[in-house]
Amino acid sequence: MTGHRPYSAPAAGITIAILAILVLAADQLSKFFALQHLEERTTVNVVGELLQWHLVFNPGAAFSMGEGVTWVFTIILGLVALVIVYLGITRIRSRAWAIVLGLVLGGVLGNLTDRLVREPGFAVGHVVDFILTPWMWFWTTPAIYNVADMFIVCGMISVAVLVLIGINFDGTRGAKKAEVEESVDE
Repeated sequence: MTGHRPYSAPAAGITIAILAILVLAADQLSKFFALQHLEERTTVNVVGELLQWHLVFNPGAAFSMGEGVTWVFTIILGLVALVIVYLGITRIRSRAWAIVLGLVLGGVLGNLTDRLVREPGFAVGHVVDFILTPWMWFWTTPAIYNVADMFIVCGMISVAVLVLIGINFDGTRGAKKAEVEESVDE
């Protein structure tokens, strides 16, 4: 055990929901301002070449991969959101997992919203990206992303950390007693 009382189902669900709503709001508000104040494909220096604004409409995934199958990303985002909601309702009893999944869900919903409501149409909308960090180029075109992407990436890194340090969905640490007993019996 982690030494903490397990989070109740309602507490976990409320944590996930509140964080998802806050991230979704931050993402959509930042995209609103980007659309109001930036010209498409024009770079604005914020902090030299460290941070720039550069508005683009992304039909694909990271680095615009898969531009011809935008609807597939819509389905994947929808499924990820449903899985997180399902886990939140049925399995999550850890504060850490609730926080991480709430932040990831908010990011997923931010990009899913773009896919559903933006041009060129329902389920094939292009995601609004505007944050440019030329120094983060990964040996290809520079990364241009949005607030939702930041929460998805940081959230998935956090998921990996929680898994690596052995925090279970219910807040316990390491293998559960039944799993340990099964492995001993074999």
